[in-house]
This record gives sequence, C-alpha cells and structure tokens, in this order.
Amino acid sequence: MIKAVILDWAGTMVDYGSFAPVEAFKRLFADRGIDASNEAIRRPMGRMKKDHLRDICADASVSAQWAGRYGGLPTESDIEEMYEAFEPKLFSILGQFAVPVPGAVELAANLKRQGIRIGSTTGYTRPMMDVLAPIAAKHGYEPDYTVTPDEAAQGRPHPWMIYRNAEALGVYPMSGIVKCGDTEADMREGRNAGVWSVGVVFGGNELGLSKEETDALTQEEKDRLYKAVSERLRDAGAHLIIREIGELAQAIGLINEKLARGERP
Repeated sequence: MIKAVILDWAGTMVDYGSFAPVEAFKRLFADRGIDASNEAIRRPMGRMKKDHLRDICADASVSAQWAGRYGGLPTESDIEEMYEAFEPKLFSILGQFAVPVPGAVELAANLKRQGIRIGSTTGYTRPMMDVLAPIAAKHGYEPDYTVTPDEAAQGRPHPWMIYRNAEALGVYPMSGIVKCGDTEADMREGRNAGVWSVGVVFGGNELGLSKEETDALTQEEKDRLYKAVSERLRDAGAHLIIREIGELAQAIGLINEKLARGERP
C-alpha cells in the first residue's frame, strides 16, 4: 500500500502554470540584452535554480546571443553573478505565486484522511520556500515535510531529496511512495529514487498555460496538448499520467492494485 506521497511545489500544488521562475529568469536575461525564450527557460524546470540557470545559458539561442553581445559563451563567473541577481528578482514576486492550484487543498486533505503522509521536494532553495510555504499554508496547503536542494547533496534528477523525505516521514520500502510532479526532472527524480512517478499535465510547466488560457482551450486542443505533454513525461519515466492534481488519489488506487499484484516501480 502507498504510505507517502512526495509532491512538487510550483506547477503541481501551487502557481498554476509555474510562472514565478519564468518571469524572474525572463527579467534576468532581459537586463543583459538577451531574449531567453519560454522554451529555453521551461525546458530545465524542476532543477535547482542555479543548475536551471546553467541550462538556460547552454541553450543554443541564448548562448549565440550572449556570444554576439559579449564576445564569448557565459562563464561560471557570469553564472555566479547572474544567480546573485536572480534571487532578489524571484523573491520580489514569489509571494504572488503561492496560491494552491484548483484541487490541491482538497487532495491533501483526502490523503491525510487516508493516513498517507505528504512530503515535498522542489527546485526552490530553503530561503525561497520560507517565503512561499507560509503563504500556501494560509491558503490551506501544508505538507508534513519539505526538502530543498540546498539541504541535500544534489537536486533533481538525483534522488537525495526523496530519500531525505522518506527518512523524515519514516516510510519504507520505496515502493510504498509516490512522487508526483509536472516536469521531466520530477519524473527522473522519482525513477532514480525507486518510487512510483506520476506526472500531472494541466497546471504544470510542460503545458505552461495559465488557468484562464487553459479554460479557453477547446476540448480538441486540450486532448492534443495532453497527449503531447504525456509523451514527454512518459519518456522521462512517468509510470502514470493524470490530467489534474485532484486525480492523484485515483492514481494511488491504481498503484495499490499494481502493488497487490506484486508489481514494483
């Protein structure tokens, strides 16, 4: 039986569409005369933010613009300087993106009623979570435990944050844990930890749409986007895909059936 769920934050439980990091990175590169595309910014989403920044700098378009403007590729010194500038930009807007996504609060209450512990991992550092988590709690979402990448040996896709959650929550074996998130990094993190990986599409980074933009889609458009995002998440290791976070309880039921048949992640 599933004993614990490890949930991602932005794009999964809060910040519908995962817009806070995108906005902060956009402003960061614009300040340096670089037009970083949404694709370049969203592709590494879920990683520790400094690693995320390195990945954006490695994007072909970004690196070409940087070389044309500064005469060479971004150096580690450039990345350190940019990261120092990035943190204040993110902190200045983070509180605006702490509202739980539709269905998140109800899901958490449902899991707790079933005796399922709720842990969490994130690409945000502890100081960032110190801003975000209290606001989310005021809106009704408060997991039992949170681990940030600066509190572990490495962030995603490494499994260490999940292991730290399992230890703190007192849950084992790893087959009794579900990791749910909206990015490829989340799916790889779960796979590397030996837990069940569940990807969520609507409200997540891979889709990258606001709630209003999502609601404006036709059913045909929703089905097409769901299929495209599902394929990316499955390729990254997802065992199951759900449309919205509220469907996770049903997915856990399916996983419990798999466990009863002797299947393991």
